[in-house]
Amino acid sequence: MNIDDCINKNYLEKIKPDNQLSDKEMKEALYDLEKAKKAFDDEDYKWSIVKSYYAMFHAAKALLFKLGYREKRHIAVLIVLESLNKSGKLEKKYIDIFKGAMYSREGADYNYTYSKDTAEYDLEAADEFITQMKKLLEMK
Repeated sequence: MNIDDCINKNYLEKIKPDNQLSDKEMKEALYDLEKAKKAFDDEDYKWSIVKSYYAMFHAAKALLFKLGYREKRHIAVLIVLESLNKSGKLEKKYIDIFKGAMYSREGADYNYTYSKDTAEYDLEAADEFITQMKKLLEMK
């Protein structure tokens, strides 16, 4: 699936680039990252995993708004990230980080599978992912 497929399936909408929505999403990303850290410190590993994923999700949405897209399904965010990778603007490791966080969030939410190790990994990954999204936002 590519960006055009996502648009055709109504998973993604082409919009005018929106810096205000981009800034709002990045603030949400940072908020979620802080909540993920607090949950980890409180040994609430399930919630830390969930919030780490949403920190990444909102950081990626910030980039989408800057690029002129509005996601309607989470998978569309991944497709845009993969497109950025194919064009040489984003390293593959960030695709892997995002995918891994998607899966661990789904596992925590729907299958009740979570651990301290997964929470710690996702928390560190979220911090790195957000840093990379900020760099991309500065380049646009």
